[in-house]
Amino acid sequence: MNTNRLRNLKRLLLSALKLAVIVGISYIILMPLVTIVTNSFFSEADIYNPMVSIIPMEGTVRNYEISFARMNYIRTLLHTMGYVVGLTLLQLLVCSMAGYGFARFNFPFKKLLFACVILTIVIPTHTIMLPLYMTFRGFGVAGATVNLLGTRVPMFIMTSLGAGLRSGLYIYIFNQFFRGLPKEIEEAAFVDGAGPFYTWFRIMLVNAMPSVLTCTVFSIVWQYNDTFYARLFSINSQYLISMKLASLKASLEYLDKIKDSAVSQVYVYAGVVLALFPVLIIYILLQKRFIEGVERSGIVG
Repeated sequence: MNTNRLRNLKRLLLSALKLAVIVGISYIILMPLVTIVTNSFFSEADIYNPMVSIIPMEGTVRNYEISFARMNYIRTLLHTMGYVVGLTLLQLLVCSMAGYGFARFNFPFKKLLFACVILTIVIPTHTIMLPLYMTFRGFGVAGATVNLLGTRVPMFIMTSLGAGLRSGLYIYIFNQFFRGLPKEIEEAAFVDGAGPFYTWFRIMLVNAMPSVLTCTVFSIVWQYNDTFYARLFSINSQYLISMKLASLKASLEYLDKIKDSAVSQVYVYAGVVLALFPVLIIYILLQKRFIEGVERSGIVG
């Protein structure tokens, strides 16, 4: 009898410990987001009201109206999504091709080259920012040099060469997934007369849909939120919502004469919610398949 009580007590304590850990982690992750969302509805009276902590007493949507207008939201979002989707499609094609090549073909310096791919994941991007800047400031084309800074061309060039934002990680994911697929699929295709490119694009890539979906979501989110490369290459803020958000506070101070940093901050919070909304919609729509893709991509290989 005492043994059963001891077991029940241990289970109860373990359950309480698990609950405490989950609540603590949830608080750390969700509380900043909840604070941003609630503060985005604060009025000036709420900001300086000591009784207001999280829930506004005199909430307003004016913050969203001003931020929407200053960010030129619809136009900027359309430009951003076109830019992000273009980079994502190019990145999926290049990285899946490279991952398939590393997984299925033998060629000189294969291990060394794959080690270089891993290094692109490990080495901080800030260590190569100066060479990248110098390269695209005087980019050689047909014996002449062209300054590509201020355009989106450097990102497309890097992505097409497998050196885009987080491309090393995507190559690694595709490599691991293709290594786990049975070779009989390719052998049957080769017997039917299919070449390597046809086999990769029409057969292997179709079977790699979990990895494709995982890399798609990662690429969209990271490209959408990127400010490092945007600032490095001086990309026009009219084309990137992340850059519009970064300059929102300065726009409010200049155009709306809002000098109080506490007041301008609630407008920035509204801008953050507006910028977060499209990514949140994408994640909600793809949540189930995305989680399945992460699980399969992580254990295959």
